[in-house]
Amino acid sequence: MTDPVVLVTGAQAGIGRATAMLFAKHGAIVVASGRHPGDGEQLVAQLRVHGSRDAAFFEADVRHDAALEALVDKTVERFGRLDVAVNNAGTEGHPGPIAEQTANSYAATFDTNVLGTLLSMKHELRVMREMGAGSIINVSSIYGCKGLADASVYVASKHAVIGLTKSAALEAAPFGVRVNAIAPGFIDTAMFTRVTGTDNAKARLVSTVPQRRAGNPEEVAQMIVFMAGPGASYLTGQTIFLDGGITTT
Repeated sequence: MTDPVVLVTGAQAGIGRATAMLFAKHGAIVVASGRHPGDGEQLVAQLRVHGSRDAAFFEADVRHDAALEALVDKTVERFGRLDVAVNNAGTEGHPGPIAEQTANSYAATFDTNVLGTLLSMKHELRVMREMGAGSIINVSSIYGCKGLADASVYVASKHAVIGLTKSAALEAAPFGVRVNAIAPGFIDTAMFTRVTGTDNAKARLVSTVPQRRAGNPEEVAQMIVFMAGPGASYLTGQTIFLDGGITTT
């Protein structure tokens, strides 16, 4: 299909922004979404410069069902369809030992990473089922398959994203929709910088990667674009670990 309509949540920074820009470069109609409308029009202008025939920014907080219902409905009203959805909005929450976690710190992470993914798919699949086609990519993490001290809630949330992806793929396959996940490793984003805290801490983590470097958001975007396209037409229910080899160790 030419000019597919692509929705990217969490599109204002990092992996989400790189993904939106790469889809635009490939000529997609890109709907970018985030919680900060201030630079929305600037982002739309950049998407058009990168090659998007048309683009839009719609503010939405993925923690709220009504906001996601409106986001998907506005996308379809504006562009007539929804071909690809990248559910990228996420948070590291409040890292710390399990003994220090609370119901509030749990909600601060799970409401975005898990509930947000669930509600996004709920409304995306509502449209794609009627179309009889579509591709959804959820963004998990390498910590969707392994543990990390002092990050139990985040780790649990990214495991949950993979579980949601597998189940949604089974539900969606009969009506022609593919659902997959990508699990990035250490990617050089603002979130990675926040979590590591210092240059030395970042360097120590990166030294554990077999390729001896962090990835960049554009590399993740390249894989997402491939997973969404016809070259991955037989791929569903799977999680691609894009991590420089770290999950093989």
